[in-house]
Amino acid sequence: MNVLGLVPARGGSKGLPGKNTLPLHGKPLLAYAVEAAAGSGVIDRTVLSTDSEEIAAVGRAWGLEVPFLRPPTLAADDTPMLPVIAHAVRYLDEQGWEPDIIVLLQPTSPLRTPAHIRRSVELLQETGADSVVGVLELPRHLSPDYVMRVDESGRLVPFLPEGARITRRQDARVACVRDGTVYTFWRRTLLEQQSIYGRDCRPMVVSALESLTIDGPEDWADAERRMASGGAKG
Repeated sequence: MNVLGLVPARGGSKGLPGKNTLPLHGKPLLAYAVEAAAGSGVIDRTVLSTDSEEIAAVGRAWGLEVPFLRPPTLAADDTPMLPVIAHAVRYLDEQGWEPDIIVLLQPTSPLRTPAHIRRSVELLQETGADSVVGVLELPRHLSPDYVMRVDESGRLVPFLPEGARITRRQDARVACVRDGTVYTFWRRTLLEQQSIYGRDCRPMVVSALESLTIDGPEDWADAERRMASGGAKG
């Protein structure tokens, strides 16, 4: 069974210019995705999808395959991830290599560990689900069952109608948010359902200590602090 690790890294980041190759705790941001994939033991090929020659050069130096440069039409600020993945898979198909499983490894999650990747692939195979996505459990006081909103007349009301009966935080249902650590899915999910989630998406819970997404300078500073204190393990 062929497993593809796909690292998407375009060159036009605005929130943090050049973030994919900036040194984070002594290594380019890209390097953390490469090392996690290599250490997982379940990735057959780790491919970089980028439109930038500079990012491509850094990727190659850290062991990433760069068999193509992504066309500019797939590297705009508002380009969805789905066509970027489809482009990479289609290119590899044309070269005679078809992945059965795709693991999307966004460089902006540098606390990702080899164990995260292994577990996501195991869950996908064990459950037969369409996909497995890394999630962070929200504190109960942030559950939609418990939070409030302001309605059209300015009144404070439950965010969900059924939330009116929730009076204690511990009674609120567990809620999760996708944290970006890993997106793992079958090739057939991508091709047949035109989705990386499909109809049956399973959660892989990531602890708050291992969850980090870098979007701007404050996130970068947080990453530096956490890396200096040991970061995530495994």
